[in-house]
Amino acid sequence: MAAPAPRAAHASIKRSSSARYGVPTFTDSEKGDVATYDDPVVRKAAIDALGRYNGSVVAIDPASGRILTVVNQNLAFSAGFIPCSTIKPVIAVAALQEGVVTRDTMIRVAPRKYLNLTEALAHSNNAFFEELGRRMGFDTVSHYGHLLGLGELAGYQIPEEHPGGFPSEPPSFGGVARMSSFGQGIQMTPLQLGALVSSIANGGTLYYLQYPRTPEEQTNFTPRIKRQLNIEALLPEVRDGMLAAVLYGTARLSYISDDAQALGKTGTCSDGSSRLGWFVSYADQAHPKIVLVVLMRGHTKAIRGPMAAGVAGRIYRRLNDVNYFATRNNEPRSSVLAAGTRQ
Repeated sequence: MAAPAPRAAHASIKRSSSARYGVPTFTDSEKGDVATYDDPVVRKAAIDALGRYNGSVVAIDPASGRILTVVNQNLAFSAGFIPCSTIKPVIAVAALQEGVVTRDTMIRVAPRKYLNLTEALAHSNNAFFEELGRRMGFDTVSHYGHLLGLGELAGYQIPEEHPGGFPSEPPSFGGVARMSSFGQGIQMTPLQLGALVSSIANGGTLYYLQYPRTPEEQTNFTPRIKRQLNIEALLPEVRDGMLAAVLYGTARLSYISDDAQALGKTGTCSDGSSRLGWFVSYADQAHPKIVLVVLMRGHTKAIRGPMAAGVAGRIYRRLNDVNYFATRNNEPRSSVLAAGTRQ
């Protein structure tokens, strides 16, 4: 008769955790989506990779700003979430441009421990980026956050999209340091994150994201540039850190194969209602073909950036298995798909 007790205790713990974080860990992530004109190959890979977890995947062509699929559109088009450590590439770009750091700059992060930018990005070291934020100050960090599209709509005529939020003064908790390591005070959407990392992938072009959802929009699709960013000379340092994150850092679970590799950045933290796991990445450093943004939510400790990286890794491996990244006449697959749409 005593056997049911452990189950009851487990149920109590589960209810307590759910009460603290009101968002479920498991759900049907594609429920309610309207995806008639999504790229079916990318969408299926994303849905399969998410499985039964509560998450969203946004896939973008970084060469044009075209959205290929949005899985869990309710989550992707929400008002935004704290970016956690995915803010760190923004801080890296700002610090490099301002001359606060170089590839070889060593910053003390603990007693008798120093890191350079590559290692700090690879291991998502908070102390390193907090120091960069303090050295630059709130106004400079804000300038680059806005320059890279935070606090404004990332898309062009996407009616469901929200602009997120960016603070007008340093957050009361942690100030500019915490803002630079965790994104404290910032509300970022998956579309904003995808757009800014697309600019890192393509060399500095910040496109308006477009989501063609009618035959006419697909046929008449034309890339729209929001602004050109003078950051191309800085990007090798940022990319090296994002590659290191995948090879041996916090994003190891996104590893594709020895012949093909993605670059990425994880983020892990909590908001008032859930734990958050972010991962943003792009595949093929020489000829970027796709940017993936993965956002996971839930109330269990499994919800972390490395878990989101694992979702992206499954997507990349599936796309490789079906030869999605094959080129024709040296054109990226996105160009081939666009040409096929016009026929």
